[in-house]
Amino acid sequence: MGDLAILIKTMGEIGLIIDGGADLPREIIEKHQIAVVPLKINWPEVEKLPGKNIFQKMRAAEKRGIKSFTKTSQPSPKDFLGIFKRELEKFEKILCVTITSKLSGTYNSAIQAKNFLGEEDSKRVFVLDSLNGSAGKALLVLKAIDFLREGRAKIEEIIMALEKLIPKIHLIGMLEDPKWLEASGRISHLLANWVRQMSKLGVRPLLGVKKGIITAIGIRTGVKDVPSALFKEFDLKTKKIRKLGKKIRIVITHGDCPSEAQKLKEMLQKEFQNIEITFLNLIDNVIGSIVGPGTLVCAWCEI
Repeated sequence: MGDLAILIKTMGEIGLIIDGGADLPREIIEKHQIAVVPLKINWPEVEKLPGKNIFQKMRAAEKRGIKSFTKTSQPSPKDFLGIFKRELEKFEKILCVTITSKLSGTYNSAIQAKNFLGEEDSKRVFVLDSLNGSAGKALLVLKAIDFLREGRAKIEEIIMALEKLIPKIHLIGMLEDPKWLEASGRISHLLANWVRQMSKLGVRPLLGVKKGIITAIGIRTGVKDVPSALFKEFDLKTKKIRKLGKKIRIVITHGDCPSEAQKLKEMLQKEFQNIEITFLNLIDNVIGSIVGPGTLVCAWCEI
């Protein structure tokens, strides 16, 4: 999977590096002084098509009968190495959080870059596999930022806390069409056909991320639209932690369907009190070219 490498310049002794699979909005990027390293996305057929983002270009490609799919690639070890060296001049230690290694080679690129460093510098770089992406990975990054704000000096403590959080992050999503994800190789033909069949039957097939892999979560029946299906699933899956009075942080990302994303946000805010919807944002072009237009994603964890 193609990704961005992002540097967050934090105050203190620990620098945080992530890739662009977290779909962070511009406001957070600016607030935390995030620098983005561009990624490669190869789809010559649609470069000249109209559209403000990859999703609009993908829709234009469909209308014109273009059958090809985008090709992406993860940041190279050299990309990470350059950032590691630069940031080691600013920070005593570095925490690098990557998109799931089960669907991308980004984690391996970061590890290779770490190994290319000298022995002493290599000991100062820590690489963590998020086992998630998009809104799910965003939650892990937001928690890392929380820890840095709290002034936790020991990077080992932060890593241990993040590792404990990873299995508690829940991501659910719905695709308008599974063909993009299937063409990328991130889901099997069998799973893509299941999504198609469920949709034809008039039910809402849900996908999610478990142990770093995109998988079927279930179906929602008796709902009129995608936001309602995701709302119903959230309601069902969070009953236990809501009964315990736990606060829930939520992130919503979408494939150029802002009205549906906004509707889901409003439904959640109206029904539940003890929640924090940190942001609602467009999915990054690279991940977007893989999941396709019309995708709606909701991720949450207790905080």
